Amino acid sequence: MEEQIKQVATRIKDLREILNISKEEAADSCGITTAEYSEIESGKVDIPVGIMHLLAKKFRVDVTSFLSGSEPRMHYYTLTRKGKGVSVERRKVYNYQALAANFINRKADPFIVTVDPKSDDAAIEFNSHPGQEFNLILKGSLKLNLNNKEMLLNEGDSIYFDARLPHGMKATNNEPCEFLAIIL
Repeated sequence: MEEQIKQVATRIKDLREILNISKEEAADSCGITTAEYSEIESGKVDIPVGIMHLLAKKFRVDVTSFLSGSEPRMHYYTLTRKGKGVSVERRKVYNYQALAANFINRKADPFIVTVDPKSDDAAIEFNSHPGQEFNLILKGSLKLNLNNKEMLLNEGDSIYFDARLPHGMKATNNEPCEFLAIIL
C-alpha cells in the first residue's frame, strides 16, 4: 500500500514538472495549501481521490494516469465484469475497485468500496476532498459520520453529499460492507 502511494505521488510530481506547473499552482487548483500539496508529492500521506481528480483536470490527464501510469483508451464505453475492477488501494481502511478506469475523459469516478469490520471501540478515520460523492450500500451496513452527524446506512440505502465535509465510515455487525461510491 505504501509503495503504491509513493508511485502515485511520483507520477503526480513528474507530470507536474513536465508540464512546468508550480507546486503553488497545483495546490491552488485543489484548494489546499502548498505545504499540504508537498505532503502529497512526498508519498508519505494518502492522496484523496477527489484531490487526484482535481489534479488530473489541471494536468489534462485522466486519474488513471496517476493510478496505473497508463492512459485510458476507451471512448464509447468500458465494461467491467463483476469482481474485475482495477484494484486501487487508496486508503488503508477501505478497498477500492475502479469501475471505469479504462474510459477516457470520465466526468465521475465510480468505485466498489469494501470496508472491513473493526472493533466497536475503533476510531473512525475521517477524510474530506473537493467535489461531491454518492454512496449506495450494496451489502452489509455502514455507520457513516458526516460532519459530526452519525447515520446508519443499510443495504439499498444511499447518500449524496458535499465531500468537502469531514466524513468517515465503519462497517457494522462484524461484517464487511460493500458500496458503490461515485466521486464527482
